[in-house]
Amino acid sequence: MTQSTTEKHEFKAEVRQILDIVIHSLYTEREIFIRELVSNAVDALEQLRHIQLTEKEIFDDNLPLEINISTDDTAGTITFQDFGVGMTREELVENLGTIAHSGSRAFLKALEEGADLSQNLIGQFGVGFYSSFMVADEVSVYTHIWKAEGEHLHWSSDGSGSFEIETIEGQRRGCKIIVKLKDENKEFAQSSSVKRILEHYSAFVPFPLNLNGDRINTIQALWLRNKNEITEEEYTEFYKFQGNAFDEPMLRLHFAADAPLAINALLFVPKENPERFGLMRVEPGVGLYCRKILIDNKPEALLPEWLRFLKGVVDSADLPLNISRETMQDNSLIQKLNRLLTRRFLKLLEEEAEKRPETYEGFWSNFSVFLKEGVAVDMTHREQLAKLLRYESSVTEKGDFTSLADYVSRMKESQKEIYYLNAKNREAIESGPYVEAFKARNLEVLYLCEQIDEFVLNHLHEFDGKRLVSVDQAELDLEDVPTSAEGEPLPDADIKVLGQWFRDVLGDRVSEVGGSKRLVDSPAIVLSTDKFMSPGMRRMMQSMNQDVPASVRVNLELNPRHTLIHNLFHLREQDADLAKNLAEQVFDNALIAAGLLDDPRKMVDRIYGLLEKLSSPVAEKN
Repeated sequence: MTQSTTEKHEFKAEVRQILDIVIHSLYTEREIFIRELVSNAVDALEQLRHIQLTEKEIFDDNLPLEINISTDDTAGTITFQDFGVGMTREELVENLGTIAHSGSRAFLKALEEGADLSQNLIGQFGVGFYSSFMVADEVSVYTHIWKAEGEHLHWSSDGSGSFEIETIEGQRRGCKIIVKLKDENKEFAQSSSVKRILEHYSAFVPFPLNLNGDRINTIQALWLRNKNEITEEEYTEFYKFQGNAFDEPMLRLHFAADAPLAINALLFVPKENPERFGLMRVEPGVGLYCRKILIDNKPEALLPEWLRFLKGVVDSADLPLNISRETMQDNSLIQKLNRLLTRRFLKLLEEEAEKRPETYEGFWSNFSVFLKEGVAVDMTHREQLAKLLRYESSVTEKGDFTSLADYVSRMKESQKEIYYLNAKNREAIESGPYVEAFKARNLEVLYLCEQIDEFVLNHLHEFDGKRLVSVDQAELDLEDVPTSAEGEPLPDADIKVLGQWFRDVLGDRVSEVGGSKRLVDSPAIVLSTDKFMSPGMRRMMQSMNQDVPASVRVNLELNPRHTLIHNLFHLREQDADLAKNLAEQVFDNALIAAGLLDDPRKMVDRIYGLLEKLSSPVAEKN
């Protein structure tokens, strides 16, 4: 029997400083110590697995390569045991008491350079073991190295500045760490609390992870496997576990890359989009892992905000220290990862749109708002995103979509602009006066039926060298074409006189009034003179409770062939009051078609007045 000996050691100055920071700083997530101790156990088992390849004699060789965690809410303890390489007396001193392998000096240097105190900083500097002192009154480590001739050792400390090492009998290979919890941290002695934490951070560790005898990590880390060996059922099971989902994924992206880091990624598109129904703003669902251990479940800037609907995993085995979200000097690396992941995902969508258009249209119906958001805010990927936009148009059937590229392929050789119009639905567009001129000229018009659409295309500005233009803009110059409309047009001189009369009636509500080359069936149309505040943009801002001008000055164009315009030309001299009321009504009708009439009360009163006047001869006859 070996005689028990006890040695007392003082922590090195750097370690004492770190212990003081860890113990007394208010970390947002104290539960992080569980992740760190499990990660250390994984490292120890990995080392032993490599040793077993070359060494024939291993102490306690019948022990399984697994991690066992047990809780005791009566004693207020949580115990971590691995059957890995274990430590010698010298390694206990070196790894747990000095800066040789702990990374303490790098940790302190990072703090001096302004890094925030957060749970991410712990593991990144190899000082994860010290995180146990955030919650512990005392920490004990029982260990035996993998060699048969090793000592049976017990390391203990209360974190106050010193530690003790003693020899004892009966230790198994590897390490057993007992954390005696402070009274305010007894929640970590509850099995249910620990299970939640393990499933969150350590669900994919490569060795069996057991809590009080029950296996925790039953789902494999699929992102590290060859995708040709994975079944659809396995992908679905993983998606439901990782995304906390009940549906099946619509799309997935599984790939590996070597630059800028060696990464493996497995990303999913859910079947439904909660934001579509106004239920909530989706929280980012792609976790950042390092060697199957969760580092950050919501890594800032790993993906652009408009891809927040994605769920899944990004893992890097050689994740460098400076990947941390707290260190500003590594923005370039994060940006490279961001661009790589985003471009890979957009490439997936491009392939779906080309090879499986029905699947892509299903994606577009649910998630188009995110791609539109990307066009508006993400200049880096705007061009690639523009290829994925889909809209109905004047040449598609209701419910069918076209891309901007397909629109361009159908353009006339002389056409230099892509035309669109924004309204609440297709029926409102086709029943209004704005597309008449374009249909007459066989010019295709995109139908934008969501309030954000015009905002998006304004940011896109052009596609394939073709300027994107709203057809309700006054600046458009359309070629003359033969018209099939019946009747002779009012002479130009008469239209000029009528236009001046309309300006006198309407005052500063109109900028210009004249004859129209656009209209076929409608008597009049209003056109926006402000390219930055079109009717569609105005409606969008109003829906967002943004301030918009109380009134809008527009150009009014009159159809010289329309019977109403002919009649008004003569009526203004025969019955000035009635003519003025009709002119006001023509203008208000045009505003309604443009979606610019905010307050219809005056118009309603005017209509009643007109009805009363028109009905008076009938009353007199009776």
